[in-house]
Amino acid sequence: MEELAGLKREDKTGQKQGLFVGLVTLDVIYLTAGVPQNNQKLVATDSMINAGGPATNAAIAFSYLGNHSTLVGSVGQHPLTAIVYEELERYGVAIADLDPHRTEPPPLSSILVTQATGDRAVISINATKSQILGDRLPLDSWEKFNIVLIDGHQMSVSQRIAQISHAQTLPVVLDGGSWKPGFETLLPFVDYAICSSNFYPPNCHNASEVFTYLAHLGIPHIAITNGEKPIQYLSQGISGLVEVPQIKSVDTLGAGDIFHGAFCHYILQKSFPQALAAAAKIASSACEVFGTRPWMHLT
Repeated sequence: MEELAGLKREDKTGQKQGLFVGLVTLDVIYLTAGVPQNNQKLVATDSMINAGGPATNAAIAFSYLGNHSTLVGSVGQHPLTAIVYEELERYGVAIADLDPHRTEPPPLSSILVTQATGDRAVISINATKSQILGDRLPLDSWEKFNIVLIDGHQMSVSQRIAQISHAQTLPVVLDGGSWKPGFETLLPFVDYAICSSNFYPPNCHNASEVFTYLAHLGIPHIAITNGEKPIQYLSQGISGLVEVPQIKSVDTLGAGDIFHGAFCHYILQKSFPQALAAAAKIASSACEVFGTRPWMHLT
């Protein structure tokens, strides 16, 4: 699939439409002086509660940049999900709920952000307890979408959506934060694999082996991010580096998610290296402030 694919689909307002598939959590985030030791209590200097998860944060970023997002994930109707629904509505993200009658609490994440460095420590329950089979898709039409992002946390659903999207020449972006069982059946349908430095397929031990593994599966565009270090990429056989803006990091939480959402926005306008560079600029600005939303006031 060529770059800038998906441009043929456009709604009546001219907005691009993105489909984001994966994890929906409720994040409780604290800004602290450090990580507590055993039996130690810390008083946070700031805190916030947000909807979270890779696909969720990416969907919000994509929507904020002037598009329309649809989020496919398991939400349900527990009282805590009211926070999730309210925030997604505020940012114009539609929800295609995989389990609308679910009464259990949403997956919760407790996150400590170290004030001096911006490093984060996360304790979470991901989608392992809320997996939905791929035959329960909440959508019956795909024609309006320009791009799909998959984070792998709803693997069965993701596999099915990747197959459908590929058959309809709808570009599929992989958020490869870490290797998850089942990726091996999904990857052949991916057009853009954007992976972290912690993404290691079986028998891969370094970036070179990861590039070889993914290219062998026929993925035309591959990138590996590594924090503030340059992004390595391989695009239709051509390799290169994209520099990342150097900033004073306040909070790295969600930067990768925001990067992926911004990438989905820019790849519909720019070449692969240009989209990576533009997304890196957005993600870097997100690291300059505490939380996963205040970056929007800086762009």
